[in-house]
Amino acid sequence: MELRRCSAGEAVSSAAVGSAEAVSSEAVGSAVDSSAAVGSAVTGKLRVYLGAAPGVGKTYAMLAEGRRLRDGGLDVVVGLVETYGRRGTEEQLADLPVVPRRRVPYRGIELTELDLDALLARRPALALVDELAHTNVPGSRNPKRWQDVQDLLDAGIDVATTLNIQHLESLNDVVEQITGIVQREKIPDEVVRAADRIELVDLSPDALRTRMAQGDVYAADQVDVALDNYFRAGNLGALRELALLWLADRVEEELADYRARHGIRAPWETKERIVVALNGAPQGEHLIRRGARTATRVHGVLIGVHVRADDGTLQREPPALAGQRVLLRELHGTYVEITGDDVAGALVDFARTESATQILLGPTSRSRLRELVSGSVINRVIRLAGPIDVRVLPPPGPDLLALPRGPRPRRPAFVTARRRRFGWLLGPLGAVAVASALSPLRVSLGPSGALLCLLLVVAGVARLGGLAPAAATTVVSALAADWFFTTPWHSLVVERAADAGVLAVFLVVAGIISHLIDGLARRSQQATRARAEAQALARLAGESVQDGERALPELLEGLRLAFGLFAAGILARDGTGWRPDATAGGPLPGRPQDAAFAAELDPDTVLVLAGPTLSEENTRLLGPFVTQLRLLRELQRVTAQAASAQAIARTDALHTTLLEAVAHDLREPLAGIKASASSLCSDDVDWPPEDVRRFSAIIDAEADRLNRMVANLLDLSRLQAGRVPVTLRPTDVADVLVAAVGSLPLAGAPVVLDLPEGLPPVEADAGLLERALANVLANAQTWSPSGAPVRVDAGAVADRVDVRVVDHGPGIGDRQREHLFEPFHRSRRGAGGRVAGVGLGLTVAKGFTEAMGGELTVESTPGGGTTFVFGLRRAVAASPG
Repeated sequence: MELRRCSAGEAVSSAAVGSAEAVSSEAVGSAVDSSAAVGSAVTGKLRVYLGAAPGVGKTYAMLAEGRRLRDGGLDVVVGLVETYGRRGTEEQLADLPVVPRRRVPYRGIELTELDLDALLARRPALALVDELAHTNVPGSRNPKRWQDVQDLLDAGIDVATTLNIQHLESLNDVVEQITGIVQREKIPDEVVRAADRIELVDLSPDALRTRMAQGDVYAADQVDVALDNYFRAGNLGALRELALLWLADRVEEELADYRARHGIRAPWETKERIVVALNGAPQGEHLIRRGARTATRVHGVLIGVHVRADDGTLQREPPALAGQRVLLRELHGTYVEITGDDVAGALVDFARTESATQILLGPTSRSRLRELVSGSVINRVIRLAGPIDVRVLPPPGPDLLALPRGPRPRRPAFVTARRRRFGWLLGPLGAVAVASALSPLRVSLGPSGALLCLLLVVAGVARLGGLAPAAATTVVSALAADWFFTTPWHSLVVERAADAGVLAVFLVVAGIISHLIDGLARRSQQATRARAEAQALARLAGESVQDGERALPELLEGLRLAFGLFAAGILARDGTGWRPDATAGGPLPGRPQDAAFAAELDPDTVLVLAGPTLSEENTRLLGPFVTQLRLLRELQRVTAQAASAQAIARTDALHTTLLEAVAHDLREPLAGIKASASSLCSDDVDWPPEDVRRFSAIIDAEADRLNRMVANLLDLSRLQAGRVPVTLRPTDVADVLVAAVGSLPLAGAPVVLDLPEGLPPVEADAGLLERALANVLANAQTWSPSGAPVRVDAGAVADRVDVRVVDHGPGIGDRQREHLFEPFHRSRRGAGGRVAGVGLGLTVAKGFTEAMGGELTVESTPGGGTTFVFGLRRAVAASPG
């Protein structure tokens, strides 16, 4: 089976369907090589054009490929195609031969279906059959169209067909959850999996909605309903992702089959597959979590593997393995158990079979002796893995709470264990070898000369392995000198007193030299470590001053690790006691006097360190660091003051803007009220009744306008202070909308409510929701052209209810949308060119909606205008009883 995705660039010609999309002439490629090849096939080949939703261009793509193959000499016939009046599709169908449809009477009307018998009799090389999931009219040969297609394939006829992703049986419930629409026509996944070629005809949600708005998919009277329901941008994005994932899964199956047929064992890094080796050790959970984080970042696959020894014995499962299986399932991983006498070989073979790209191993729990006898599993996995990455993770950090609280001796090792072992091995053997090599010269060298040469050996061992191997080498050297260079020869008996004195002096001098060399080397190492620690601490302190408070935890952690401490932190004065202000590690002393080291940073904070007693050198080293830490605390204090000053400045600016807005916008309604009231109160003019009613209407409208402005100002102040009381309860959207519309001025644009029956209640505060809806409706009235109504519709989608307020005004540009919900934003002008309101209505609406746990977004209305969408949480039905 071959699977391809047709991108937007391959799809539709703009001359044919405007901004629509379909597959180019390369969509099927060599799907049908020649009519002779088709004629000789036992069964026909099936090609499926798969789409995420109606209107992406599947039928157009199928017809375009059929025309290309027809022009190449292939016998292509249209069995059945639904054009739905789409101009581009009809143009592609124009000159292709079509088998007339079969007419089927059903319940007093006549319907048309695919004429399967005529198509079988015609026996074309390729039949084009639209809508594979279609249900046939009762009385047809087969209940489903995909069964008709199967009959054509069995007759040796190739078939090209179309299908939307929502009709696949395995995705039917997921599509219903996303769109809220039940798909009655379903097709088994196996039918589509058996296709020889599947092509995804892909179109972005925005492009498809543009096609819808332009009338290229549905009739004009169906566009608004479709865009507000099934063809929402979120729905289309989710359906597109489903189609891509389903197709990717099929590609993966085909790839695995191809590699098996061709015996390809080397991993192909088409997708990250991470194998975690589990042996039941406690650190397995750490490995699983690390692997899951990596798999999540790269959208990969996580597989946990446990290898059982294949030695014929009954083995108990490690206790931690059951919990690790549960953790794998929680992290969307897979658990696999295999057997093998070679753990490393079985693990690598499994990784190759799964095309793994990474193997995660934990630290070994084997002893050195067992590794020496049985070998290292980790080293063997690394040797066998080849191109597979092998990562050996360190064990998780120790529980610092379990560490001893008392002082711990800190005598840093002067030499490594490896050098010490070499010193113990080479020192005594070297002394014996040198004495033996010099023994032929015993007469000329004498004991003194030989011991001087052996002193070089002792000095070398002291530098290589330290004081202990040098001491042992000194003793062996004295015994070797006695054996080879004092009389009687080859005996440990010393015959002359002078020789005994020389040996004694050698032991003393060799011991002194060994001690001095060891001390000098140790001091050199300490100086090097101190210099490195000083550089590290200086770098940490410098970075902390630059990065401010964010770097404080990293700074304390670096300090703790540099000096091998249990904990490092800052205690702040809290009345008569102390409280931790920042910590790294633990436990932290509760008082400065309980710490191994304490330094005052300012009158109210103290740096405390917990752990072994610090040496004098380390204490001196901490001095400059404490100074830097004091600078950091001072920087934090100044930064906090600056942030407070900025907040005050922003508040002042807001108050200034508010006063300016109030001074300008409140004056106009007050002026209208004052003028109308003064006219009514005037005794100079006897106003006719119609003028009195006009003045009264002006006073009423301007008073309502003034009331809304003041209410919005108060609401904004409550939102900014975080004092909006919210009482959530199941609320009927229709009731709230009726109340919101009733609060609007009568002179505004009419509001049309288009609410479906059975709309579920929402979780909301009725008062806040009414105010939010009223503000948005008033905004829509302001910008709607004369005579154009404001439409309100609603619909349930999964666990929420969307309420849409639609106007057909001038619309909102992309730049204006970024600031649309900001206070005092008034970028557009209403009727007469004046700016309406103080620019707070949308700000308050968004604040109230979010306070109830919903969201308020804005979209462009197809054909021009603006649509505000309230996304509200669906109320949870109360349990009976």
